[in-house]
Amino acid sequence: MPKRVDHEERRTQIADALVRVAGRRGLHAVGMRDVAAEAGVSLRLVQYYFETKEKLLLYGLQHLTDRFTARVAARLGAAGPDPGPRATAEALVLASLPTDEESRTFHLLYSSYAILSVTDEALAAQPFIDNPDAAEDALAGLIASAQEAGRADPDADARTEAISLLAMAATLGTSILVGQRTPDAATAVLRHHLNRVFTPHPTDTP
Repeated sequence: MPKRVDHEERRTQIADALVRVAGRRGLHAVGMRDVAAEAGVSLRLVQYYFETKEKLLLYGLQHLTDRFTARVAARLGAAGPDPGPRATAEALVLASLPTDEESRTFHLLYSSYAILSVTDEALAAQPFIDNPDAAEDALAGLIASAQEAGRADPDADARTEAISLLAMAATLGTSILVGQRTPDAATAVLRHHLNRVFTPHPTDTP
């Protein structure tokens, strides 16, 4: 009896190969043939599942986003059963910093997707991510709930602070990639700004 093919598992296998190759060579230099070779499958199979390079890239982006979500969840799990808004916000902001191989690849490829979507018409025609404001909305909500509980600066604008923190995280991440500063230095900057917004609380992680 022939083995049943798990199509989602096959797509994930190919997306993982895309991430590995792009992490080594850069997203712009990756072709479907390269991904097929990395995944140990035929080019025809990659084309069967994704048809075009743009569709492969979009699936790869969603795959990266799912891995990022899992990374945030792992940070929150390490913070305990009730981490509070300050620790939750820190987990969200710091998860995107390239502090190890996986997060380095995430930051590199996510930035590359954004740049390519500006100049590649086929990629630009696709939705970049399902909800580009998801992280911003989540962080703004955490700040607002902390303000209601008396655990954040009541005069701060939650949306503006969320935008600022995420923009800093993105820029600091790039500065780590190019060797301008260390992960510890970038983390210290973000924690400084988190401490400016949030009121210290005994249940918050340092």
